Amino acid sequence: MALKQIDFGTAEHRQMINLRYEILRKPLGLNFTPEELEKEKNDILIAAFEEEKMLGCCFLTHIDNATVRLRQMAVENNLQGKGIGASLMNFAENIARDRGYKTMMMHSRKTTCHFFEKQGYKIEGDEFIQLTIPHFKMVKKLR
Repeated sequence: MALKQIDFGTAEHRQMINLRYEILRKPLGLNFTPEELEKEKNDILIAAFEEEKMLGCCFLTHIDNATVRLRQMAVENNLQGKGIGASLMNFAENIARDRGYKTMMMHSRKTTCHFFEKQGYKIEGDEFIQLTIPHFKMVKKLR
């Protein structure tokens, strides 16, 4: 498995959008707006590949000089639990550290909090609804 940054607007980015749609949005009956996707041009896009096939992805959004937000993490359904997500997290954290960020945060679906807790993230605050489903803010100090 290869982990790498991908460029906005490329065929790999289109593959990333499709994977995120299938895993994260389609089950909720939601799609992406052109405005949402356009905002990604300033983000750090990360994906895991086997040959040319994308297995999982996520991206990082700048919050401030110390904090970056992990967003839209998705792994193919039939490959979840095989270490791809953990590898993506490690890779994303290393990129964030290399860019000087001290903290990584995210809005985790309630159903995936256990995964992120295993990666060292802590819940901050109360449950909230985002995209029609329960979420928690989760935070980790990068060392």
